Parts: sequence; C-alpha cells; structure tokens
Amino acid sequence: MTTMQEPFDTAPIPLTTPSVRRRTALTAISVAAGLLMIALNLRMGVASVGPVIPAIERELGIPSAAAGLLTTIPVFAFGAFAFLTPALTRWIGLHRLLALTMVVVAVGIGIRLLPSPVALFGGTVLVGAGIAVANVCMPAVIKQDFAHRLGLMMGLYSTALFLGAAAAAALTVPFMTALDGSWRGALAIWAIPAVLAVLIWTPRAIRAVADSPGTTGGPVDAIAEPRDEPRLTMLLRDPVAWAVTGFMGLQSLSYYAALTWIPTMLQDAGISVADAGLLLSYSSLPGIAAALLVPTMMRRIRPTWLPVLLSALLSAAGLIGLLVAPGGAAAWVWMTLLGLGQGAAIALSLTYIVLRAPDARHTAHLSTMAQGIGYLLAGLGPIGLGLLHAAVGGWIAPVAALVILLAVQAVAGAAASRDRHVRS
Repeated sequence: MTTMQEPFDTAPIPLTTPSVRRRTALTAISVAAGLLMIALNLRMGVASVGPVIPAIERELGIPSAAAGLLTTIPVFAFGAFAFLTPALTRWIGLHRLLALTMVVVAVGIGIRLLPSPVALFGGTVLVGAGIAVANVCMPAVIKQDFAHRLGLMMGLYSTALFLGAAAAAALTVPFMTALDGSWRGALAIWAIPAVLAVLIWTPRAIRAVADSPGTTGGPVDAIAEPRDEPRLTMLLRDPVAWAVTGFMGLQSLSYYAALTWIPTMLQDAGISVADAGLLLSYSSLPGIAAALLVPTMMRRIRPTWLPVLLSALLSAAGLIGLLVAPGGAAAWVWMTLLGLGQGAAIALSLTYIVLRAPDARHTAHLSTMAQGIGYLLAGLGPIGLGLLHAAVGGWIAPVAALVILLAVQAVAGAAASRDRHVRS
C-alpha cells in the first residue's frame, strides 16, 4: 500500500527536520496572531459608540432616536455589505481582502473625527461595511489556513470578538475623560488597533501562499473561473445552509436586543445607570470563557444538539431571572447565565459555518449567506423589542418574545449541529 512517506524516502533532507518544524510553527503562530488581531477589531468600532452616545447627543443636538442609529446602522451594514464579499474575493483575493477591510475600518473610524454629523454617520457606515466583509472572510481563512486546528482557532476567534467589544465598551469613556471630554478623540483611538492589524496581516496578504500551515485545498486567493466557483444561489436551496443561517441570525438577534435593552430594563427595576452598565460589561467575562471552550469541546459532546440546547436554556434562564428578581446579588447570577449562553451561541454559530462546508470556498459562500441574512435579521431585534416595550409598557412581553425566539433558535441550532455538509 502506498503511503504518504514514500516520496520522501530518497530526499536528501527530510521535511520533518527540527528547523523545518520550527519555521512551520513560527509561520502558523504569525498567521494566527494576524487573524486574532483582526478579530479584535471586528467589534471595537461599534461597541465604542454606545458609551458616548449621551455626549454625542449633547454636542450635536440630535434626538436620542437619531443617536441610537449609530449602534443600529452597523448591524444592518454587517448584513447588507456581506453580500459583496464573493465578488470582492474573486477580484482581490481572500487574504488581501481581509487586509483591505482593516484599512476601511481604520479610515471609517478616522472620518468620525471630522466635526460633522454626516461624517459621523458616514464613517459608521464605512466601519460597518469593512467589518461585514471581514466577518465573512474570517471563517474561510481559518478553514484554509487552520483546517487541522479548527476548534482551537474558532474558540480563539470567538473570544477575540468578545474581548474587543469588552475593551471598547469599558475604555472609551476613560479615554474621553483623558482627552478633556472629546468623544471624537475617544472614538478615533480605536483606529490604532485596526492599523496594527493591517501591519501584522500584510505579510500574509502579500504572500498568500496556498500551502500555508494547515492548508488542505487550493489557494483561496486565486481568481477562480466561474465554473469552478460554488454558487451562493445553490445554498439558498440547501436546508443545511438555512439551518446555519437561521441559528446565526437568531442568536445575533437575541444578542443585540439584549445588548441594547438590558441596561434600560435594569434601570426600570431601580438599578443605577452605573451598575446597569457594569452588569452588562461583566456578562462579557463568562461569555469569553464559553466562547473559548465550546468550539474545542463540541466535537466530543453527544448528542450534537446538546450544546445548542444548553446555550438557549442558559440565556433564557438569565433573561427570566432579570425579569423576576433583578436586584441585589441575584443580578450577577442572571448576567453570568446570560453571558455563558450568549458566548456559547456565538461560538457555535461561527463554528457551524466552518464545519458544515467541505472546503474554504464553500465556507466563504456559506459565511456570506449566514452572516448576510443573519445580521439583517439581527438588526430587527433591538427595533422590534423597543416597539414591543413601548406598546405594552413593560418588560414581560419583550422577555417572553425573546424566550420564544430562543426556542426557535435551539431548533435551528439542532439542525445545524448535525454532522453533514452543504451540497457542493
């Protein structure tokens, strides 16, 4: 029987020498560092805005509803601009496109320095567009470059998303204070990590070598002939793709709805503004832990739908607990449960994009569908929950609606968890 070792038998220098292994390991580490630096930037430019919205309202004299669009626009942009990714990938190449997204994010953040509401909103759209394309590219790049370490890399990727959002939410106001109350300067600081990401990732983008560590297929950066390119339209008729898309969209809807309205819900229960913000920030910590551990553990858990069910139950328990007993030490328990559930769901949804595609090209198209449609759906969450709260004047109906959606999310996730691929 022919083995993979035969071609090496007559080679003068074995390919498994320590020096080769060291170079391979260093290359893999540098690529992973670049990817994780990019991942940190995929929420910073958005999460940094919420804490300074009151200052923006005061200085620009705009109503709260208009200022609230600064946190809603990016979510819709994540969905709308995601659909540009397949064409951009064919034109630019996947790894080079990922570098370009960070340039766009840095420019968008920089534009918000200009003293104009148009620049503020225009820069926000640009930030959302850059992040949208990067969101789609990341799973495909991980599938290509780290096919042998998918669980680890998806865990680190999900963790980096949480860390970036938590850092931006926690540090933007201190930055504003240090800059004599300049919210523009505080927001502009978050262009620095984007520039660093460009610098770290550019060598990989220029090289764009097909046989990088963990690569198992052809070069994603090569411009494919149409006959070789998997079509997004085929995925629109694929039940596996719709299961992944439904799970991605519903968990994103739940996450952004909770992110937007839980501080208000806590304040209505008598909790101070500062404590409500602290509780929301704290929920990122258990979320980080869940996002890091779940992708590496899920392949060993049976039945495969159990992690999906647990994530939905944890989130539901957290939401119901905040509704029933929001005060005192119990609030920390509920936010712990909610953070664990949301962190697990985000990590699972991103990992299913990678696992349910047979190769990097299909991963890119499945990522386009799941995140494009998913984030458009997610953008309706904060708006719908706000309208429902205004209509009924309380939080029982909005929380009940989120719990029902969590049940639907669990069904979609269970379907996505089945070990099968989308049709090639």
